[in-house]
Amino acid sequence: MTRKMHFGLFLLGTGSHIAGWRVPGAVDTFEDIEAVRQIAATAERGLFDLIFMGDNLNADPSAHPSYTARLEPLTLLSAVAGATKHIGLGGTVSTTYSDPYTVARAFASLDHISGGRAVWNAVTTAAPAAAANFGTQHPDHSKRYEIAGEFLDVVKGLWDCWADDAIVANRETGLYIDPARVKALDHEGEFFKVKGPLNISRSPQGHPIISQAGGSEPGQQLAARTADIVFAVVQDMAEAQAGYKSLKDRLPALGRKPEDVCVLPGVMPVVGRTAQEAREKLAELMRFVDAKNALGMLSERFGTDMSAYDLDGPIPDLPEADTYKSFTGVMLAKAKREGGTLRDVYNMVAAARGHWVLVGSAEEVADTLQLWFESGAADGFNVMPPYFPGAFDDFVDLVIPILQERGLFRTAYEGPTLRHLLGLERPVNPNF
Repeated sequence: MTRKMHFGLFLLGTGSHIAGWRVPGAVDTFEDIEAVRQIAATAERGLFDLIFMGDNLNADPSAHPSYTARLEPLTLLSAVAGATKHIGLGGTVSTTYSDPYTVARAFASLDHISGGRAVWNAVTTAAPAAAANFGTQHPDHSKRYEIAGEFLDVVKGLWDCWADDAIVANRETGLYIDPARVKALDHEGEFFKVKGPLNISRSPQGHPIISQAGGSEPGQQLAARTADIVFAVVQDMAEAQAGYKSLKDRLPALGRKPEDVCVLPGVMPVVGRTAQEAREKLAELMRFVDAKNALGMLSERFGTDMSAYDLDGPIPDLPEADTYKSFTGVMLAKAKREGGTLRDVYNMVAAARGHWVLVGSAEEVADTLQLWFESGAADGFNVMPPYFPGAFDDFVDLVIPILQERGLFRTAYEGPTLRHLLGLERPVNPNF
């Protein structure tokens, strides 16, 4: 079978560009469920594999509009599930500020509700400000990943507490659940003590899909061990190839195959019918960016107050951030490689929160995505439109048909669950 691209849609209601909501006709809120349902319908029309929602656990009015005014992901995705049939539904929940039992139960529920389309984006939460909302101290980077490793093991263990055939529902004998087909977890570790089992049966996918986005050494190792999808932060193809190879090379030692993990670099496509039209669209977006509206996000990314620095001066020597290590490393490397200033980094944050921006005609965008896909840099892409619906419509209506004509992307959905779409096997339950 010919290898096909996979596409995720990074869903921010006001778009990934910090000022995309100011474009005439753009969605200007992330709290409008009907707008989100329409976006999901467009993604399904474009045969995307999944919708993916990030999340924030603190409110900062100076941050991205969709970071502060937003609905809770699992609540929103449950509402979207009934308005879609095929597309995967991914939501972010923190391993630092949640508990394994609740997370395991919530995503098993979403998997049942959606008929096997749930995705848990497991994050460690980079922003220290979140800690104040939970009455605790923010763990350092290494400790957050230690917690995450045990957290993921507990969640997967809870999903395996039920055999697939545990519910008997025998009206003649009166036996509803076969007790021999349900087991306690009895986990007692460094960070968590969880008896189990869940009070919900094994879900359609066995395990809901797990996605992660960590690009640091501990992040890559955790992803190699536990993730089905990895969202990568990149700025050029060589960098993407190196990260792709590093992750895939870790898998055999963990008993996994390269095709067991789908790597989706983030990309903000600005598509035009011509290259000039695309450049004009980006220029219009950047005209909405001033010296202040992305400063909060820049400071969050670097874990320090960036207002003290001259945006038009050289890139300062900054302490290593304990927050968004992947983002800061990628952005600084690109700026230094190209001899840029701090304003160039600022504009990267404003345009796509530090992700790769791809500008061009539909043919040029398709050519670039194909090159990356065929050159060992990606298994597909996490598409981050600058605004909705127009910029996303451009990608679905102009780029997707070209990739389909080239045999690089599906022309119909392949099966009922997200595991079918990603080509992933249903996990074997080791307990039964």
